[in-house]
Amino acid sequence: MNFNHAWLLMLLPLSLVPLLLDRQHSRSYSWLSLLPRDRLSDLLGILLKILAALALCFMLLGAAGPVTDAQYIERIGQGAQLVLVIDRSASMDEAFSGAETSGVAGESKAAAAERLITHFVNERSNDMFGMVTFSNSAMHALPLTDSREAILAAIRAAGGAALFQTNIGSGLTAALAQFDKTPDSGSRAIILLSDGGGRMGANTQQKIRDWLERMNVTLYWIVLRQPGATSIFDTSYVPPEDNPLPPALELHDFFKTLRTGYQAYEAEDPTSLAAAIEDINRKEKKPIRYQEEIPGRDFAPYCYLLAAAMLSLLLLAKFIEVRTWQ
Repeated sequence: MNFNHAWLLMLLPLSLVPLLLDRQHSRSYSWLSLLPRDRLSDLLGILLKILAALALCFMLLGAAGPVTDAQYIERIGQGAQLVLVIDRSASMDEAFSGAETSGVAGESKAAAAERLITHFVNERSNDMFGMVTFSNSAMHALPLTDSREAILAAIRAAGGAALFQTNIGSGLTAALAQFDKTPDSGSRAIILLSDGGGRMGANTQQKIRDWLERMNVTLYWIVLRQPGATSIFDTSYVPPEDNPLPPALELHDFFKTLRTGYQAYEAEDPTSLAAAIEDINRKEKKPIRYQEEIPGRDFAPYCYLLAAAMLSLLLLAKFIEVRTWQ
């Protein structure tokens, strides 16, 4: 048994005060020896003092917050430890590249990603989810947790104003750091959603390569194509003379050199984005071990209920007390 406010237990001796005080009578008599001894009244007086002491005792115990320890049960399910790395650069608020060719203004990339990722999370009951957003730098939105309410709230809160930068390296290193603090359940993956690439220095690339291998993490990259952008799967693309590859193609080439698992997708509209997420959903269903937390039991309401019962009996005794005789 634990107490949320254990220091209040130091006040428990105060509950003995009613036992040390005499009752205040409504009438005074010059000589009480004239009255016959009433053993029943004496017994009732002692019982009323005990009731008052118990009421104080249970109120103090309830205020101290008695709870039992949480218990953890190991279970085996189908799922994974997944960290969502979501691009929040300003270009994510624009439409998909397919909207430009079709002439139909549809959902923004950010809105479609939020809607489909929410559906993805709701379908996976045994997974642990973490979340990192990034634009010019990474922001830890949520550490790895099995709380659906927490991850869904983090996804809803991921929107808002953003900057015109895409620092994917910062987002990936922040996501990999979450795995370092959590025991490996047997299946781990990062789902990176961005509408473009970002150039990473050699040190950042080596750090990501080493961490992916050491932590045994699979990388999925869903590219939400910008209008007019070159496809990362275009093997025939040749950059103009003396110019480097576009950032997205350069990043894709780096990811292909990783010795851990890597899969890339390209989405030009909400339908193709949904297909990419569904494919990841099928691939990341492996047997995993996870801990289910059973919260400790709170006994404070029972203490307050017993104190209320004692006070009710004292109040009833007060109402039926004979104050004087006719």
